[in-house]
Amino acid sequence: MKAILMLEDGRSFLGESNGAKGERVGEIIMNTAVVGYQEMLTDPANADKILVLTYPLVGNYGCAPKFNESEKVWLAGLVIKENSRIFSNWQARESLEDFTKRNNLLCLQSIDTRTLAVHLRQKGAMRGIISTSTFEAKELLLKIEAYKKEKPQSLLEKTSLKSPKRVGKLNGKKIAVLDLGITRGILNQLESLGVSLTRLPYNTKIENILKIKPKGLIISNGPEDMEGLEKVAVNIRPLIGRLPVLGLGAGSLVLGIALGVKINKLKIGHRGVNYPVQSPHSFKGEITAQNHAYVLDPVSLLKIKGLKISSYNLNDRSVEEIESRRLKILGAQYIPLSPGFNEVHVLFNRFMTMMGRS
Repeated sequence: MKAILMLEDGRSFLGESNGAKGERVGEIIMNTAVVGYQEMLTDPANADKILVLTYPLVGNYGCAPKFNESEKVWLAGLVIKENSRIFSNWQARESLEDFTKRNNLLCLQSIDTRTLAVHLRQKGAMRGIISTSTFEAKELLLKIEAYKKEKPQSLLEKTSLKSPKRVGKLNGKKIAVLDLGITRGILNQLESLGVSLTRLPYNTKIENILKIKPKGLIISNGPEDMEGLEKVAVNIRPLIGRLPVLGLGAGSLVLGIALGVKINKLKIGHRGVNYPVQSPHSFKGEITAQNHAYVLDPVSLLKIKGLKISSYNLNDRSVEEIESRRLKILGAQYIPLSPGFNEVHVLFNRFMTMMGRS
């Protein structure tokens, strides 16, 4: 079935759809990772986005339930160059094509994603529409403009929990998790630490957080819904300095907003698995996975007494990690992935140490 991707600047790309029919509008993001397509499709941080995968061949290792980062597909649409006709992986249960069809995801293929990626890098982030029903440029551009004028829906209401949920060891160290859209990969690492986790809705009031008597609070990763994140920041601000707090991804932005830090949007987001970061106090670097479009402003960060920037992105010197013993906070924009089977990223061990000092 023929399909089209129209960008808000009038650039269009013709291709074919192998998933759902109809139209999908959203902000276009691109990810440079070679693997991990199923994880990206099911990551709540990508809610309502049109994802472009720059690697040319996608679907060659199929899909399996164990690779899902959440219970559903969150994307508005997927754009790829070539969908592999076969898949080879002993864990796979279905093809990417079957996975997208079963989840009603509009998938556009046979697109020159290299040209599309270059265009996005030159022009910056923009909105777009995938359509299988109409190919008229004026009509599609009008729909994009109408989408831009709509009041954005609260993504956190969709990606967060509706009610508290206990996971992990019942008798372990108690940690409250303000769930903005946490992924299974993060939860699995936390559970392997032997802690008792209470996942809470994003808008849980302070008194209800403190009722749990947690040793620390984690503000999870999730969508960069800036209006929603500002509300979360206002809510948790009184906890800063009172309780150790770890912010992950969007949760790190919440910490910044709560501290009065300016938030900057990147021209093109950091989305991939090979971003180098480095501590200013070390000659060692680390390769990280990232999936964010917003960063904390370094100038306003350095004005906060007792707060240090503990990690920079080596490509553009943007802030990737902050830390303060005095304020009892630790925040990371990158994704703290497990370094190996049943292993935990060092960031979580540092947070455990911070809780031990409190």
